[in-house]
Amino acid sequence: NGRWAQARGLPRTEGHRRGMETVRRIIRHASRRGIAHLTLYSFSSENWRRPAEEVGFLMGLLKYFIRRDLAELHAENVHITVIGERDDLAPDIAALLAEAETLTRTNTGLHLIIAFNYGSRDEIVRAVRILADKAARGEIAPAAIDRDAISAELFTAGIPDPDLVIRTSGEMRLSNFLMWQAAYSEFVFSPVLWPDFDEAALDAAIDEYKGRERRFGGVGARQGAK
Repeated sequence: NGRWAQARGLPRTEGHRRGMETVRRIIRHASRRGIAHLTLYSFSSENWRRPAEEVGFLMGLLKYFIRRDLAELHAENVHITVIGERDDLAPDIAALLAEAETLTRTNTGLHLIIAFNYGSRDEIVRAVRILADKAARGEIAPAAIDRDAISAELFTAGIPDPDLVIRTSGEMRLSNFLMWQAAYSEFVFSPVLWPDFDEAALDAAIDEYKGRERRFGGVGARQGAK
């Protein structure tokens, strides 16, 4: 968002505002396409290091988005889940996130997962600590701590691992996003900056994904048929 704005001689906040409009477009398009789960990385746990003015603008943008769009998302049968740490969030932010989840909990359409104040490394550490505490109390045997046990303590417990991870803006890294869950995800790296990412860009990424053969560490059908 910031690079998009700077390339146009605009303040970084304008890039964030335009990025929020992209969020609205992509949610609507994903819902129309019948996508079951869509996870958006809205604010990472590292983003607090940005200038206070920019962080404040992002918090205000989140509040504006929820207050403006929550009723519409609910009417469109979107189910919202927020993943990330909430203990240190401002009370009004935490309350809005909880309101969005509560209002849409029984909806059966697109499952929109918003990663907010989220960092994958911290998520994994948190899960391991929970299991270590359970083991120390004798509630679980150390030998019973396996991949399923860890997955069950992640913020994404009960949510399928992503089939496709799309990284925009020409970046070639995960940036601390769903590192456990994306172990066997397919990746598409798009050069398009997020404020310019539109329905056609999403469709192109999905089309590329459809052409992949997923092997999950085994032998694919094409190789096995040779």
